[in-house]
Amino acid sequence: MTTVTAQAVRSGDWWAIEVPEIPGLFTQTRRLDQVAAMVQDAASMLGWPTVDVVVRASLSSEDQALVDAAAQGRAELSQAQKAAASASRRAVAKLREQGLTVRDVASLLGVSPQRVSAIAA
Repeated sequence: MTTVTAQAVRSGDWWAIEVPEIPGLFTQTRRLDQVAAMVQDAASMLGWPTVDVVVRASLSSEDQALVDAAAQGRAELSQAQKAAASASRRAVAKLREQGLTVRDVASLLGVSPQRVSAIAA
């Protein structure tokens, strides 16, 4: 399977798509999630075998900075969630070892007793 890059540039209400690896392949879509299917369809009409499509959207530097900041925020959130889950597991294990009830541990951690039981399992 050949991998191609679909370069998407906003043009009015549409995304104009060009695939440099396939001469003459130009198409357009309203949404980025439609690019791969449109490129695969156009590639097959031009006689290319099945292609794997990597979509690259061209954005202004300001818009790209916003997208990058959002991605960074999601990555930081994911790391924070992992750290909180690990700390919760340690706290539940330690407090339960000391004989605290599930309800007491839940009150201390600010979660439901069911959540404490799930963490302990």
